[in-house]
Amino acid sequence: MAKQVWKPGNMVYPVPAVMVSVSDKNGKANIITVAWTGTVCSDPPMAYISVRPERYSHHMIQETGEFVINLTTKELAFATDYCGVKSGKDVDKWKEMGLTPGKASKVQTPIIQECPVNIECRVTEVKHLGSHDMFLAEVVAVDVEESYMNETGKFELNTTGLMAYSHGEYRELGKKIGTFGYSVKKR
Repeated sequence: MAKQVWKPGNMVYPVPAVMVSVSDKNGKANIITVAWTGTVCSDPPMAYISVRPERYSHHMIQETGEFVINLTTKELAFATDYCGVKSGKDVDKWKEMGLTPGKASKVQTPIIQECPVNIECRVTEVKHLGSHDMFLAEVVAVDVEESYMNETGKFELNTTGLMAYSHGEYRELGKKIGTFGYSVKKR
């Protein structure tokens, strides 16, 4: 199998396509779509987002030191894209996309009610990396949509219709191909 060598770049795909809700010190809220996000630690629970300094939401995160990572679904694909290409300087994304700001439990920044999972975060460190600033944050609360709880009280995340971003495309996540530890499980 032949390989081509390309210039250095990020080809770690797929990645989550999330809508991040933010607010400024006066309580004005905005939504930014980011794909550079993920888990960095489980104890304490920590996540990150990377945002270009010129983005409208960047100063809001700096002012308040908080944000909410809102997981997106195939039903929210259009809104997710819109919130990534339109600027909150020019448009009220909440209104234009018919999204509902909800009250978060631990931060002042609103959650997006339509998202099945809202991850409330407080910034612990900002790393200036080049094109993006990475906001490392402690996860202070996770809000989940009750309608996805099964009869035993387990949250059925994989039934929510989650989507991902891969090489310029939004993709619906597919069928299960295994579970954690299945490669070593006794048969």
